Amino acid sequence: MLFDFDEQHVVENIVHDIAECLPFTDAQTVTWINVDDVQTPGLLESFGKILGFHPLMLEDILHTDQRPKYEDYGEYLFFVLKMLDFDSDKNEIVVEQLSLVLGANYVISFQERPGDMFDPLRERIRKNASRIRKSKSDYTAYALMDSVVDRYFDVLEKIGDRITTLEAILAKHPKPETLRSIHKLRQELIFLRKSIWPLRDVVASMQRDESPLIHDGTELFLRDLHDHVIRVTDSIDTYRDMLSSMQDVYLSSISNRTNEIMKVLTLFSSIFLPLTFIVGVFGMNFRNFPELDWPYGLQGTIVLMVLVGVGMYLFFKHKKWL
Repeated sequence: MLFDFDEQHVVENIVHDIAECLPFTDAQTVTWINVDDVQTPGLLESFGKILGFHPLMLEDILHTDQRPKYEDYGEYLFFVLKMLDFDSDKNEIVVEQLSLVLGANYVISFQERPGDMFDPLRERIRKNASRIRKSKSDYTAYALMDSVVDRYFDVLEKIGDRITTLEAILAKHPKPETLRSIHKLRQELIFLRKSIWPLRDVVASMQRDESPLIHDGTELFLRDLHDHVIRVTDSIDTYRDMLSSMQDVYLSSISNRTNEIMKVLTLFSSIFLPLTFIVGVFGMNFRNFPELDWPYGLQGTIVLMVLVGVGMYLFFKHKKWL
């Protein structure tokens, strides 16, 4: 997909041959080329030959396990960041690498697979009065990064909903599945932090860099983008602390339940211990035993056992052990 635009006009094309993009890269307009699938055989090699991209940069685009990074190649700038989305069907976070190449008059975005969150940005380009139509290519790169960071907030909102649900379960009836869900969510947050935290350095490097490809008018927007990334990382740290507290609460509740069960079992054992003693005394096999021939011995023993049991129960109630 190719967008070529300035303040007066916009051209939107689906490109099948990379050579078709070459005239736009030297035009006075701004060109945004979006590549859907970086794994297409020969695609990146063609970009390298036609546009003269460095082989190391092409290798970073192809290997999609890169950390967010920023590199200055002189005539163009290279960015790597992670696009995040939430799959409601699988109840999990989907991660995709986005690579951006910023030139004097163009921006090229490389995605792992078709589908993205840039449709609102495309609509802004189609509107005559939009800021992006009046700005240079560096603002287009900023707008792409800003769209990615805005989606981070949507993903964090979904995670917040999952944490709220776990808190409700934890308060009512915690189960071993609850602990597993907490642990899984913590692992997801750790992965998110590793994917997003380096983006703070990327944006900060863009602000400090004196590259002529980044204009003064864009620096204000980059500061705002940097603040958004900080808010995202702070939210991730807050959620991690919440999950750690929830894990402690779960373990404490399980420990308390175990203590209550042991308390009840101990009290029952305490009540039956003297009863066992009474039965054991009268069950000893001596020839001469006091009251062995007493006609009411069984009834007396039962009454004695009942009185001892009730007496101990009342004693425990008085001590507030029950």
